[in-house]
This record gives sequence, structure tokens and C-alpha cells, in this order.
Amino acid sequence: MKRPAVLICLSILPLWLAALQPVRADAPNAGAIALATKSNPEILVVDARDAGRGLMTADMRIPVKPGPFTFVYPKWVPGEHGPTGPLSDISQLKVSADGQALAWRRDQVDMYAFHVDVPKGVSDLKVQFTVLVNARGDVMSTPNLLILNWNRALFYQDDTNASRVYFKPSIILPAGWSYGTALPGARQTGERVDFAEVPLNMLVDSPLDAGIYYRHIELWHRGDAHQMLDIFADKPQDLDIPASLVAEYRHMAPEALALYGARHWNVYHSLLTLSNAIGFQGIEHHQSSDDRAPDNFMTEPEVQLVSGDLLTHEFSHSWNGKYRRPFDLWQPNFQMPEHTELLWVYEGMNQYLGDLLSFRCGIRKPAEYPQYLAMIYSNMANEPGRLTEPLIDTTTAAPYLYEARGSYPETRRTAGDFYTEGELMWLDVDTIIREKTHGKKSLDTFLHLYAGPPDTGPITKTYTRADIEKLLNEVAPYDWHAFFQKHVYEVAPQPPTRELARAGWRLVYTGKPNIFMQARDKQFHIDDQWLTYGIKINKQAEIMDVRQGSPAWDAGLAPGMKLKAVDGQSYTKKVLSYVLEQSQHSTQATAFLVEQDGWYHTYQVNYRGGPRYPHLVRIPGTPDMLARIMAPHAA
Repeated sequence: MKRPAVLICLSILPLWLAALQPVRADAPNAGAIALATKSNPEILVVDARDAGRGLMTADMRIPVKPGPFTFVYPKWVPGEHGPTGPLSDISQLKVSADGQALAWRRDQVDMYAFHVDVPKGVSDLKVQFTVLVNARGDVMSTPNLLILNWNRALFYQDDTNASRVYFKPSIILPAGWSYGTALPGARQTGERVDFAEVPLNMLVDSPLDAGIYYRHIELWHRGDAHQMLDIFADKPQDLDIPASLVAEYRHMAPEALALYGARHWNVYHSLLTLSNAIGFQGIEHHQSSDDRAPDNFMTEPEVQLVSGDLLTHEFSHSWNGKYRRPFDLWQPNFQMPEHTELLWVYEGMNQYLGDLLSFRCGIRKPAEYPQYLAMIYSNMANEPGRLTEPLIDTTTAAPYLYEARGSYPETRRTAGDFYTEGELMWLDVDTIIREKTHGKKSLDTFLHLYAGPPDTGPITKTYTRADIEKLLNEVAPYDWHAFFQKHVYEVAPQPPTRELARAGWRLVYTGKPNIFMQARDKQFHIDDQWLTYGIKINKQAEIMDVRQGSPAWDAGLAPGMKLKAVDGQSYTKKVLSYVLEQSQHSTQATAFLVEQDGWYHTYQVNYRGGPRYPHLVRIPGTPDMLARIMAPHAA
């Protein structure tokens, strides 16, 4: 039906008005000349004295010139592999010049960009905003500690190269707090710490942790280079770390240098927060890492067993990810989209190397690696999504898969797949090299070519897939292109498998618990019945996932159902374990009583195989390649 003319005119009016507002027509670029130079840097002062209740203020002096000016908030955050800049954490934004408030306008298309008209005679803007530090699932402070990622507390000139925009950063800390960071030139006066002028890319690459309960431990030094472990805890008792564990972490630098052959940092700070209020996380930086763990991480051996690769994984990234980086993942500023296709090298290989370093350092025992390998192989071999989605889709879609929520993650596949399957694939590469060269070369040999001598400071060299395959062929001639094509770019019904036999082992399933699975389930309060009934249950007795094709799937169970009873008994993990044990002696299905949206249903789950755990067992008469790989390599 034709609309009345007057309504048509009214509907056009808002569009006409919108056309008068500045709108970014072009994609972000890095071609503008930076006004914030080393001699005239952007001044940034972060007042963190209210961080304990989740508030900070950021006060900036941004060099400008008269006329239209656009400043931006970092969007694509290195190490997070996505457009994760927490734009909603900006509040109470104020812009002024020479003491006079100026109007600012958020861009209508790129909401990370802000426009302002700079008056004549003005050479710098004062920009202030309140940083809302904490959000659900993204807690960055507690009353006793703070994690400061500088990208969350700054703006910078639009379309500039982050290596040519200079900042002079400062932070004001709560009274009595200490801090750790790789930023250079620190000068402390009272509770204020001022740092030297640094390029924006270095500032964003240098997080700062602070807190009232802390330990600063020098792990390694050689000449002017040194590695620190800076720990900040919610409770002082969580800093009572066994000397034996500290001794194992002291092997990190020697083992990494033996692995890579050189270093590409001047100082390195492993920044570690210990808090149950902050989610488990590790984010790599060139001369530091932002590591977040539960409060008992350094005092409970089982937690080290499960997550002992946290610091070693991020440390390895200084070489693999920061020094060597995929050509299309590197971008000249934080507004230009990253392309994540090659994360199967950046993260996949690093998952293998981070685990390897944790075993070589002794944080985990080398003799236990076969049980760990059995667990991760089983995880990937029993994932329904792999039957339709190639691994390359998980890397290409990583910016979204990292943030993915919802049911059936193992059917959809997740960003975690290119980590875990990457480890299996790069172990396969390692064993192929060792077999082809009769043990004379290994992946270590490749890494010396990839990220080895000479020593340098924190610089970046990019690579392509062809570069990786060329370097591997220099170490051991092989059809590496076809190898990666099969395992990464095509649908692979099974994860890389041949490395098991090549290393002298084979996979079996038995009723004997796998120590890594036991420790993981205890730490994360999971009842993992993925290999038996085909479900995972959280500590609220809620079904988290159901394996497609499993007995639970065939019975009709679904995520979100709350398990109330098993075979007539109120559900507990102990009760289900008993029923599972008895199932192998029964001809009856297991009855699961569940509640969903106020309705109760009983499902008959037809599984009678008893407990089932993956293990590796030795193949008689073959050399134990895994033992050689995981043994300490530092002199």
C-alpha cells in the first residue's frame, strides 16, 4: 500500500540530519602523521586509587592541531585475537581545551571513533574518562589487586601507526601497593609511578599488575637481561610458595633458550595474579605475560598438574607470536582487523611448546606426559564437530569463537580446538623430523631457524605458511604442504594419530583413572562422563554438553537439564560413579531423572561399559621418543 506523502517526508528527515554528522567513510588505516611524538608525547595518567571498588580514571593530554580531529579507543587487542576492546567500560567522557569544555560525537558507523572540532590556537586536548574496571566474566580488580591493560585506559589519534605514536604513561596506586611491569624508566614518588616515553604499541604490549600482597622473584639473569616472576595475591597465605616449585620455574629461561637458541627480549616479567574472583587467563606480551590463576595455583600441586603450562605457554609466545608473527595477524594499529588463519602456528604450535617447557622445567614430571597426551588425544578424537568442520575454520573464525557461548560447543567446535589439536599436530611434526633424521634433528632444530640467533630486543618478524613449510624442509625434506593441507585445511575425521606409534606408544581405554583428568575435574568441579554416558556435568548438577551419537544423546538428554537422580538416588558425583561401576554388571539402562524449566523427566541411558579413561602404553621393542622429547634440554 502506498504511504501518505507527509509520512514519507517525515521519514526522510532523520536521514538528512544524520548526513550532516561526521561518518567514517573509509576503513581504518595507518597513514596519518602522528602528532604525539617522542619529544611531544601524549601524556596519560591513570588514577587507580579506587581500583579496589572497580573504578579508575584516565587523564590524557593529546597533541592536536586545529580543525576536525578524531581519536579512537583500541578495538583489536593483540593476544586476544579479536575486536575485544571493552568499549562499554568507557564512562563519563569529557573533552576540553584551554579550560573550556568541547562537544564530542561518537562516530555513527565506527563506534570506537570519537570526533571533536579543535578551536584555532589549540595544540592539545585534555581528555578524561572513568574506566569501569570490572564486568561479569571480565573482572580485572579486587580490593587487594589490579590488572591494568593500558589499552583499556587510553585514546589515540585516528589512522596513525602505533609504533610512531608516543605516550608518557603514569599510574597512581593505592597506598602500600607494589607493582610489576616491563615498562622502562620507572620513577616512583609517593604512590605515583612515572614511566619513560614509549611508542603506543609498546605501551599496549606492557601490562601492569599491582597489589597489596606481593612477591617479586628474580628467576634468571644474564648480563643486563633478566626474568622476573611478579606475583600479586588476594590473600597473603597464597604467597607461601614451596621453594621447590620456585626452583622449577627458575628453569623457564634456560629451557626456553635451549629450545629457541636465542632471546628477543631485554627484560621479561611473568605477571601473575592469584584470585578466585578473577577468571583463569593467560595473555602474551613481548617482554611480559598477563597470567591469572586461582588463589591456590602456587600452593596446590594438583592445580600445577592441570595448569602448569600457564606461565610457560605465555613465555614461549615471546618467541612464537611476538617475535615471529603471522603476516596478516600483525597490523600497524589497533583499529585494523587482524586475520587469524595462521593461529594453528601461533597458538597451535605454542600449545605444544608451552606444555613441552612445563615438562622440561619439571613443573610437571616428564614421565607423566603420556597420560597428558592420552587425555588431549581422546578429547579431540571424541569431538563430533570435527566430522564436518576443518581446523582452519576454527582459526579463521577465532575472533568470534573466542567469544562464543551457547549449547553443544563440541558440535560447533571452539577456539580451543586449534590449541589442543595444534599440540597433536606439532608433536607429529616433531616425531616425523626425528624419524627422518634418525634422531639427529627435531622441532628444536626448526625453532632455532624460526626464532633463533642472534639475540635482539623486542622486534617482530612476520611469516607466511610457505615460510613455515620452507624452514621445515630445510630441517627434514618432506611434503609438509600436503601434511598441513590434510590436518588443517581439510575435514579430518581423526586428529593426527601416527605420532603415537612413531613415538613408541599406543592408545588404550581402561577403567583406571587418568591422573590429569582426575585433577582437572576436581579443579573445575566437573563430572566428566564424556567417554561413558556422553555428558559433562557442572558443580550445579547441570548438564553442560551432550556428545552427538552417545548413549545420552540417543536417550534425549540435552544441555541445560539439571540432574536430580540416578537410578532412584539423589545425584552426586559419588553416586553416579557407583552407578557407572555397576553398569558393567547390569542388563538395565541407567535412569536419569532431570528437571528442565520446571518439568521433570526420566531418561533411560543405555550404557553398560563401566568407567573409561584414556592411557598410553608402550609398544614393546620400540624406542621411547616421548621420554627424549620431554627430558630437560638446558645444559
